[in-house]
Amino acid sequence: MYESFFGFSARPFQLMPDTRFFFKSAGHQRALAYMRYGLQQGQGFIVITGDVGTGKSLLLNALVNEMDTERLVPVRIASSRLDHEQVLKVIAGSLGLEYEGRDKAALLRDIETACQQVTAIGKRVIVLVDEAQNLPTDGLEELRMLSNVEHCGQPILQCFLLGQREFRNTLRAPGLEQLRQRVIAAYHLRPLSESETRQYIQHRLKTVGWRDDPRIEEPVYALITGATLGIPRRINLLMDRLLLNCGLDELHYIDEERTRTVIREVEQEVGSGNLPAEEGEAGEGEGLSDVMAPASGDVRHPVAIRTAADTARLESELAAVKVQLNTLMERNAHLARQLEARLEVARETEVVTEPIISDIDTVDDTASPGLQTEATLDDIADTRRSARRWQAALVVTAVVVLAGAGFAIWVLQARL
Repeated sequence: MYESFFGFSARPFQLMPDTRFFFKSAGHQRALAYMRYGLQQGQGFIVITGDVGTGKSLLLNALVNEMDTERLVPVRIASSRLDHEQVLKVIAGSLGLEYEGRDKAALLRDIETACQQVTAIGKRVIVLVDEAQNLPTDGLEELRMLSNVEHCGQPILQCFLLGQREFRNTLRAPGLEQLRQRVIAAYHLRPLSESETRQYIQHRLKTVGWRDDPRIEEPVYALITGATLGIPRRINLLMDRLLLNCGLDELHYIDEERTRTVIREVEQEVGSGNLPAEEGEAGEGEGLSDVMAPASGDVRHPVAIRTAADTARLESELAAVKVQLNTLMERNAHLARQLEARLEVARETEVVTEPIISDIDTVDDTASPGLQTEATLDDIADTRRSARRWQAALVVTAVVVLAGAGFAIWVLQARL
């Protein structure tokens, strides 16, 4: 709808994982490098995890686009709670094999034969699992068993597992020790920083022909980072709504006020908190050692797991409050600079005496205007007192919010 208004060739913030818009942040470049390393090794498991919406599917598409189909045969599994037999059927179907009415033993035999034939002609089967957190333990074990099969000293297939944060806990389960030992590379995608969020937005806009229309005010990027926590899918959702809003009102700029309005609208639609309301921490990129570590002790009680999710949500909300507080403090500093500039002008006026300047905070509001400069000082004093009251209210509000959020996080962590 807004594409024609701004002269875009396509929607820049669609939710589908289109590799035209692939943005190589520091984290995504590192994850892609690990996946390329895995392809070069030709064996083992490569694990990439990340919170909802961090770009795992797009990363997988980017890898597939790079693959040399003369040497590699990709088999994609978009896991939606498949059991171990269904996993085998998906692999068999991707290899062009019959799977209806075949039992597990027959499926395994057919898959092994087909993969050996592929290996015999100098190719290699690559199994790519998206949403791997939905795979049951026995499904992962089937993949491990297949990866053990060799032909002429070469593994007949290799596995790439991409899943959400909880998949790391799955891999730490006591029964998956043998699979963990076959993980040769692992990485956890982190959200985008504020500077990366700015680059990400502009990258997607430029891909569809953006030429600073609409113009985006600089403070908008900080607001978007705070509201979305740097999650690409959340950024897409918010930016798409902002562009639609501006297009409907025929505006060629995006400012702070409109951004705040749209953020409130989206949050009201999807629920309170950062948009959309999804669980997960904004963690750093963890590596192989984190995946290799086995689970310590028994699996946590569901209440503890839910409490950990609440802790992550509160930490996310606290981060957003800090971003908003920084924005408000910057505006306060700007106001203070304006007041100082006006005072400097007053000082340079010859009719203003030093006592008047020194007593500016106690100017009698009921006094006669007198000279024009004295009236100007009255206005400055009023403005300054208002600014101080606003600043005091801001500080109190920020302290209350931060203290409350910090206390809630401390209580929840104490319950873990």
